[in-house]
Amino acid sequence: MRDPNPDRLNELVGKLVGDLGAAIAGASILLGDRLGLYKAMADGARVTSSDLAKKTGLHERYVREWLSGQAASGYIDYHPETNTFSLSPEQAMTFAEEGSPAFFAGAFDVVQATYLDEPKVAEAFRTGKGVGWHEHSKCLFSGTERFFRPGYNANLVSSWIPALDGVEDKLKAGAKVADVGCGHGASTIVMAQAYPNSKFFGFDYHAPSIERAKYLAKEAGVGDRITFEQAMAKDFPANGYDLVAFFDCLHDMGDPVGAGKHVKETLAKDGVWMIVEPLAHDNLKDNINPVGRVFYGASTFICTPASLSQEVALGLGAQAGERRLRQVASEAGFTRFRRATETPFNMIFDVRP
Repeated sequence: MRDPNPDRLNELVGKLVGDLGAAIAGASILLGDRLGLYKAMADGARVTSSDLAKKTGLHERYVREWLSGQAASGYIDYHPETNTFSLSPEQAMTFAEEGSPAFFAGAFDVVQATYLDEPKVAEAFRTGKGVGWHEHSKCLFSGTERFFRPGYNANLVSSWIPALDGVEDKLKAGAKVADVGCGHGASTIVMAQAYPNSKFFGFDYHAPSIERAKYLAKEAGVGDRITFEQAMAKDFPANGYDLVAFFDCLHDMGDPVGAGKHVKETLAKDGVWMIVEPLAHDNLKDNINPVGRVFYGASTFICTPASLSQEVALGLGAQAGERRLRQVASEAGFTRFRRATETPFNMIFDVRP
């Protein structure tokens, strides 16, 4: 056994204590979200555990312990002079207001899926086989929609589409748009709401997600402008699309080059392929940061196993980087590849034949 550096050991143990608290707090966030505790505190009023228990119809002793843990995590504010708790405006946006651009509670459904499905992924490590998207726990599907939807609400119409040369004008006038790998249709619905003159087509190979997308589109009042259909990225119907969008899904595909070749065949003469991918640099050393930590973790449990479950099994991973994505587009036959814009979590590419 090698002799450890005591200072470095203490530093690492301290980090692990913080991570352990965060891991347990994630389950508490799920509780608060599902039981309506955060929403009951959204107005910012100070409450005791008894007040919140009455408001939510829950058992006071459980509520008291949950509140204490949330305060220790810094997720809610504790006021010792009155022994009360409250949500600041920032905390309310993050945990209670599902429509806010900073809503984060849905991300922990995704985290739950990584724990539930760890045995499947461990077996994939041993065999080299993949774990298909459809093989994961159901909380992954709803969690993915709830996690990504705030980003789409905040950025898709206001900055991403305007960053694509000439695309916004087409959508306003009336265009045909394919949203491939649409999942529950969060991105498709946002676009349909913003561009009523355009027609949208959402495709995903996962049948339960397509059914959920249809329901959500109808609920949002845009069901008549969206056609959702079960289809793979390499065989969705060609329709002369003015825009084909891949939101956070290209890296999950076993054959992204093959998918790109099919996109090229389905585009109108001056059509655009919009690729939205997790923000990543080309070199690992530049991705050693908090965002990279999240994406590499998700990629280990979800994205890479999904790709390895399919034909070709390229395994791009969620941190593929611009250089690798450009290579995929080039091999698919596209000649123009431009990073149109980015956010702290995403890169948006304007790709053309």
